[in-house]
Amino acid sequence: MKTKSFLLSLIVFFLTLNKLVAGPNPVTTITGKVTDKTTGLPIEAAEVSITSLHIGVNTNSKGMFTLPDVPKSKLLITVSRLGYKSVSMPIDLNAMSIINFEMEPTTVEINEVVVTGSPIQGQNVRNSTAISVVSMKSITSSGATNIVDALGNVPGVSQITTGGAISKPVIRGLSYNRVVTLSNDVKQEGQQWGDEHGIEVDQYSAGKVEVLRGPASLFYGSDALGGVINIIDPVTSPPGSFKGQFITNYSTNNGLTANNLQFEGNYHGFVYRMVGTYKNAMSFATPSERVYNSAFRENNITGMVGVNKSWGYAHLTYSRFNTELGLTDGQRDSTGKFVDNEGNTVSHSELESRSLALPFQHITHNKVALNTNIALGKGFIKTTLGFQNNKRMELEDSPSVPSLFFDLSTYTLDSKYYFPEMNGWAPVIGISGSIQNNRNKGEEALVAGYDSYALGAFAYAKRSWDKLTLDVGLRFDTRKMNGMEEYQFMAFNNTFSNISGSTGLTYQLTDNFHAKANIGRGFRAPNIAELSAQGVHEGTFRYEVGNPALKQETTLQLDGSLGWDGKYFSSELNGYYNMINDFIYYQNTNNEQIDVNGILYPVYRYIQGNSVLKGLEFSFDVHAISSLHFENTFALTRGTNTDTKQDLPFIPQAKLTNELRFNIPKEKKSGLTGSYVSLSIDNNFKQTKVDPFESSSGGYTLLNAALGTTFCSKSGHEWFTIYANGRNLTNRNYIDHLSRFKEIGISNIGRNITFGINVPISN
Repeated sequence: MKTKSFLLSLIVFFLTLNKLVAGPNPVTTITGKVTDKTTGLPIEAAEVSITSLHIGVNTNSKGMFTLPDVPKSKLLITVSRLGYKSVSMPIDLNAMSIINFEMEPTTVEINEVVVTGSPIQGQNVRNSTAISVVSMKSITSSGATNIVDALGNVPGVSQITTGGAISKPVIRGLSYNRVVTLSNDVKQEGQQWGDEHGIEVDQYSAGKVEVLRGPASLFYGSDALGGVINIIDPVTSPPGSFKGQFITNYSTNNGLTANNLQFEGNYHGFVYRMVGTYKNAMSFATPSERVYNSAFRENNITGMVGVNKSWGYAHLTYSRFNTELGLTDGQRDSTGKFVDNEGNTVSHSELESRSLALPFQHITHNKVALNTNIALGKGFIKTTLGFQNNKRMELEDSPSVPSLFFDLSTYTLDSKYYFPEMNGWAPVIGISGSIQNNRNKGEEALVAGYDSYALGAFAYAKRSWDKLTLDVGLRFDTRKMNGMEEYQFMAFNNTFSNISGSTGLTYQLTDNFHAKANIGRGFRAPNIAELSAQGVHEGTFRYEVGNPALKQETTLQLDGSLGWDGKYFSSELNGYYNMINDFIYYQNTNNEQIDVNGILYPVYRYIQGNSVLKGLEFSFDVHAISSLHFENTFALTRGTNTDTKQDLPFIPQAKLTNELRFNIPKEKKSGLTGSYVSLSIDNNFKQTKVDPFESSSGGYTLLNAALGTTFCSKSGHEWFTIYANGRNLTNRNYIDHLSRFKEIGISNIGRNITFGINVPISN
């Protein structure tokens, strides 16, 4: 209770502090012009933004822009436009307020500005950790069924899939509670220990997604050993504006219909945003069959209201993610056809039905977040208060009475103070904390109910010279977990504490050539499944046994990269060596089995062992012709238990992707812009480095293609965008190594073509 009282006191303290410092601050109005560096002509519709303040504006037909009521301090200003390299500059607004930018044409984005992995924003080449940026346009046109699926082409990122609807992120071989997902600056909490539990975030609500590969415990505490997926909201509209969009998609494989409507505005500093999404799909089809009871439906809503003032901003956001997903158990009759939960052979009409059969799961995730960023002297304080409630029900025998019912509530606080620069150093200090309560409300239970309390504090500083950037940081975390005595579980009380830290360097050897190095130490406390699991539930094919005596994991990772950004080609090579002490994973030994209601399940027990994960990511992009470029990426991960000399389980297959993309130049009198066509090949190599209880997986190759264009007026005003994205066009029959359906012999999704249209709305 002392921890809970302390955390509540911190919340009150920071709310009071925010109110106290929200007084008048010196402000200025930024004006300027954006032009093409080659031609000198003005660039229309370039976005000029200050991400730290959540504000932005587009240039007019003369390339001019105005940003009013900006605090007089040193801020990073970013300019971006499709077809140009992004430009970012730290500007001291005490000294200047008229700023002009020149942009270089390019077909490849090589200068992205990122915020993930560092409280200090900056260009990607100035960040010592490996970060990839996925734009909203890429997410929308990808044809993905969920946010994780849309990140599948990021080097080093894989996914554990359960059919066509559920995906869990895997970064460099690490997943579950070793990867943190941030949405609206709130760490997503929704039973992420489970295989068949996806991420409860609407993919269409994202402005962009940044993926950090490597340990990030320094900034996000325990659970960020593998990396971070940061889902970032769009910047708010400029004063006096109103805009939105309507998106609709249709996928041929499972008949998925996805519709999204969103709008936002800014009325004299009062800002608002509304996002609504509805999805519905029947069961997906492999090249040989349609998989019974893999249908799903989803409806989401997000609303934000807030104020943008000279002192900063305050935004209050509410979101509700609601989905129902069929749970395929793979049961068949003597002829190999699927049977329902009563043993009856499934008909063709049932396979193509959009209705859900038993068993299925129903998830509702409600989240409220208050985000503030307030100027304090020449620095500013950024605070996020969050509340989440995740209700996850598994319905086996009745569509209304759940067999399993997890009810998880989480309260979070995260606050950082950004000091003004001191002799070139940019320091940041921060605290974070959470209170979490998980309750079992069903007839059965797989994990114990529990209460969890966590606190953390860190200090960080970054210094940039002409060519060199150095960043250092240190963090302390403590987490207490109290398990309840209920159902088949015994009570337990565990406390985990440790120190995290990192040091990173980047060096710009030439204008085109850069090098990065980072050493980071992190830790992770065991999750509730690892500590207490005892049982089997629908959607899984094993009986899990936890261990309350597990130790915390600690890791030391070495990371390095070399990159070249040239006129005709760009490339980057990342290598890492991750040493994890007391790595936790489950294993089936001696073919142990248990009988549950007449069905034999393999028994998986959680064990620990010192381990190493190592690998590399390589990208190479040739663009000798401005409109044509050839992108290539390769990722390889190897995992070994150094105590037993055995391979670790669930390590993704090595993957090579080759994409040829042609951006069709816009003709002066043409009503089309942004036109493209691409052809890609995904080569997934066989995986023979497996744990003794795993089976190896064969390699496979998929052929994909995409095309799209935007219709616009002669003045350049966008009317609508259409696109098509085809996956597995040859209808290849394959089973990915990380597919959970591999255990029951069900293949991955077959040929799938997604057609979509995006209609912008503006005043």
